Amino acid sequence: MWQANLSWEDAKKRAEIIATIRQFFTTREVIEVETPLLSHGTVTDVHLDAFSTKAYPAIDNKLMYLQTSPEFAMKRLLASGFQSIYQICKAFRYEDSGRFHNAEFTMLEWYRLGFDHYALMDEVDELLQYVLACEPSDKFTYQQLFQTYLNIDPLNTDLNELKACLAANDILGDWITAEKDLDVLLQVLFSEVIERQIGKERPVMVYHYPSSQAALAKISKEDNRVAERFECYFHGIELANGFHELVNASEQAERFKQDNLKRKAIGKPEMPIDDNFLQALEVGLPKCAGVALGVDRLLMIALKKTSIEKVLTFTTENA
Repeated sequence: MWQANLSWEDAKKRAEIIATIRQFFTTREVIEVETPLLSHGTVTDVHLDAFSTKAYPAIDNKLMYLQTSPEFAMKRLLASGFQSIYQICKAFRYEDSGRFHNAEFTMLEWYRLGFDHYALMDEVDELLQYVLACEPSDKFTYQQLFQTYLNIDPLNTDLNELKACLAANDILGDWITAEKDLDVLLQVLFSEVIERQIGKERPVMVYHYPSSQAALAKISKEDNRVAERFECYFHGIELANGFHELVNASEQAERFKQDNLKRKAIGKPEMPIDDNFLQALEVGLPKCAGVALGVDRLLMIALKKTSIEKVLTFTTENA
């Protein structure tokens, strides 16, 4: 289909909303930056896959990767002496299209020096109120939500309890019987049961995920079972993922190594670690918190659309 998915009226509204986002950061003296879409390294996350392409002959036709997020490059800027920054850019993830997914999408990512995850949750809340005119968010720990909706403590559970809970909620399958990763089962329960019951009237911030799901977040000094990470949900949509950022280079390198071991164990290729990013951490990343927010998903809520394709000019399928 050659025609645009996005109507002209909605295109104007989209532009207005993105201008509103920029105004939000201008008033807070957070500076807009740009970083490359192509990188020599990429994410090692087991659940993320990047598009790759051969570079030009001058760098020996080595593989380069389209960014799944501008995170590594933006942290290199912070280590270079930049202050609080944000970016609105394209990001790419090798995944199937769906109601909330398109392989190419628009991401808003920002970093606040001196913030922890609590302060950044408050700023995400302020942005949503500014853009959507919604009510202030509710805030719950990951543990609280599992205890409330499933009567399970996710920080003190086992495979048998999780599989019994899945069965009790009519989530069945041979793969569940064979699954040996607690985090995979926790994620299924969260997405299939909890996620559908939260954020209906106002945004919900979910924080203190299990330390095994820390990604690039610090482990809490108060409780080493949890990471200083949060996600935001509204109207059944996962909008944002934020961290009190890990600044320890050796710990980050070890996490990347463990990610690649997990990828290998499930038959996925190991991915090249971003050495430029690790070198930046070694020089010193200032204490900060950062968050990535899906702009297209935010627009779905603002424009009252039920599918991401309705806020994009062209999807991957008809690009």
